[in-house]
Order: sequence, then structure tokens, then C-alpha cells
Amino acid sequence: MTSTSAPSGTPSRSPTVNPRLLLASQLIFNAGFYMVLPFLAVHLRDNLAMAGAMVGMVLGIRTFSQQGLFVFGGALSDALGPRRIILLGCLIRTAGFLMLGFSDALPMILLGACLTGAGSALFSPAVSALLALAGSESEARGGQSRSALFARLAIWGECGAVMGPVLGALLLDVSFQLVSLAGAGVFVLMFFVLGRALPAGATTTQTDEPQASWWHVFHNPQFLAFIVIYSTALLSYNQLYLAMPVELERVGADEGALAIMFMLVSVLVIALQLPINRLARHVGPGISLPLGFLIYAAGFAAVAWAAPHAPAEGWLKLWPAAVMVSAIAIAQMIVRPVAMDLIPGFAGNKPLGVYYGALASAGGVAVLLGNAVAGDLLDGALTPAPGAGLPWWVLAGFPLVSAVALVVLFRLPALAHLRTRPAPKG
Repeated sequence: MTSTSAPSGTPSRSPTVNPRLLLASQLIFNAGFYMVLPFLAVHLRDNLAMAGAMVGMVLGIRTFSQQGLFVFGGALSDALGPRRIILLGCLIRTAGFLMLGFSDALPMILLGACLTGAGSALFSPAVSALLALAGSESEARGGQSRSALFARLAIWGECGAVMGPVLGALLLDVSFQLVSLAGAGVFVLMFFVLGRALPAGATTTQTDEPQASWWHVFHNPQFLAFIVIYSTALLSYNQLYLAMPVELERVGADEGALAIMFMLVSVLVIALQLPINRLARHVGPGISLPLGFLIYAAGFAAVAWAAPHAPAEGWLKLWPAAVMVSAIAIAQMIVRPVAMDLIPGFAGNKPLGVYYGALASAGGVAVLLGNAVAGDLLDGALTPAPGAGLPWWVLAGFPLVSAVALVVLFRLPALAHLRTRPAPKG
């Protein structure tokens, strides 16, 4: 049976987890992540001489093993408690980064990519569920909304993302091995800090009622439709790692430009996330979510228009990449906090971990399939040519379809409680 009750304001029976601890953990997590991942495609393509389709496969498998396993990571956090699952995730990601840095055989690289993703699959659903429960408690007291806390989570994460690529670019002058070693060290640090700070009795449960088995999430047709439609958001965001380096290579930019683009994302998020979130909450999910997906599509369309032509001179050659990156950042700022805020409304009185996991897993499937298509097509976009815009038009088509589908979905009577959810302060 579909669960449509909105549990906003329902206190959790878990020990209180300070939202600042969760926000700080996201900062550290992203710092370690962005030290390594933005440079992985460059390492695979340049140092290991992999073809574009193979690079796309490695990145797609990494994302799929992360996002695709989120539903199981969320279910484990519901069943075994978030603390032990978060700590296990830190250890697994450490092993994955070491394999990516010190392996040159494809099977070991694929294993490292899988472990890197699996670590996040254990970590992130638990953190999201704990933050959602903290937001519900805050709303019950008349404080910040869940959506505002998720917006702040994005800001703290981007603060880590500012640090990561800069440190990674500096270490990359020595070797990619040093980059991966430093990234692994960050997650070792997280293991010890969170091991002391997270309460052992914390849970991801919204009520004291007996809970059904974790696969109840697949009996919620409105939620399943939502996560399938929303999955192209992760596919679009993932092009910062797969497609953006291709565009920078097309215009003859160096690796420093890659770090600058990730810094641009971070600066935009830190400066604009809270005001954009307030505006998105004001207009409601029925408008803000389709608008966000249209902005994703517009960013890819800008590169599609420029790709067949010779690049401009100097810094002007970076304008298509800058437009795409800005559009992806703005769209992400619109859609992610709103979507994360809607999940407890879909879940009703069920544990939240598996719902947040399923949302991410659908995105992982989209990335695996989408990157398989885009990775092959993007080989034709490495130099200006008449057909160089095709992969970018294909990428623009995915979020465009989602924007239309969201308009239809939010007209369903069963989702009226989500359309009319009030906007608390914050």
C-alpha cells in the first residue's frame, strides 16, 4: 500500500544527533572525495591511455556502485544503526582510493571504483536520514525546516569541495598516487572522529511503531515514479566528471582549468544555495523541480551550440564550460534540497534510510546507462567538428524529459499533500 502521510514534525526516538556534526562530516567527506575524483578521468585517459568509452565505464561503475547500492546502504542503516554503517563506509572508501591510485590493471581499477562507491553508499543515506529527523524535530519546535538543513548540508559540502580540487591539483604535480593517498587519509581521519562523536543508539526510524521489511519501498508507486524521473539529476551532475573534461580538452585548457570549474561550482553554491532554496520553497516543488531540470538542459545546450566551432582565444574559450557548470550548479541548488525534503512525505511512518537510498540508487542506474551512451559519443567531441554537438544534445534531452514528466506527476491527486506542504522558517 502506498504511504502518503507526511510526518513533518514527528519527533524521532533516536538519541539526538547534532546537525552541526552531520554538516561537518559532509565537509570532510567532500574534501577527501574532491581531492581525487575530479582528476580520475584525466589519470585514466592520460596516464593509463584508456579510451573514452573505457573511462566512461569506470566512472559509471563507480557511480553505480555508490548510487546503485544506496538502497542497500539505507536499509542496513535502518536495520543495524547508522553509526556502525557510517564507520564501515569510511573504511571501505579508504581501501577504494588506495586501489585507484596504486593500480594500473583494469580489474583492480574497477574494484577500486566499486569500493569507492560502496563506501559512500553506506555513509550518505544514514547521514541524510539523521539530518531529516533533525529537521523534523526542528520544525516541531518552530525552527529551521528540513529543506533549509539540506541546503546547509550542500553549502558545507561545497566548502569541502572548494578545498578538495585545490589540494588535489597541487598534489597532482607530484603524482596521482599521492593524491589518492591523501584522499584515503581523510577518510581514516573521519573514521576516528565520527567513531567518538556519533551516539551508538541513534536510529533512522521516525516512529516507535513496528516496521515492515525494507522492501516496502518498492510498493509505493508514486515514489517509484518520482525517483525514476528524478534520476536524470544525478546523471546531469555527473557530467562534471565525465563530460566537462572533454569540453576543456576541446578548447585546449589545462588541468588548472578543471580545478577552476569545480571552484566555480563551490562558490556559486556557497553564495546562492540558501536564497535559491528559499525561493524554491516559496514557489513549491511543482514549479521549482521542473524549472531546475530545464536549467540542466540549458547548460548542455550551450555547449552543444559551441562544440562544432573553433574555440575563442584566451580565457573566452572557457565560456561554454563555465555556462554549463553554472547551469548544473544552479539546477542542483534548486532540485536537491526540495527533493530531499519531499522524501519523508513519501515515506510516511516508515524508516527513512531505505527511501533516501532508493532515491540515490535510481540515479546510479541512470548514470551507468547514461554514461555508457555519453562516454562513447563524447569521443567525437574532443575536437571542434560538425558532429561535436551531438553528445551534448543527447545529454540535454534527459533532463528535458524529466522536466515534462515532473509537471505531469505533480498533478496527481495522491501527491496533493506534497504540493501544499507549508514552508516553515529557515
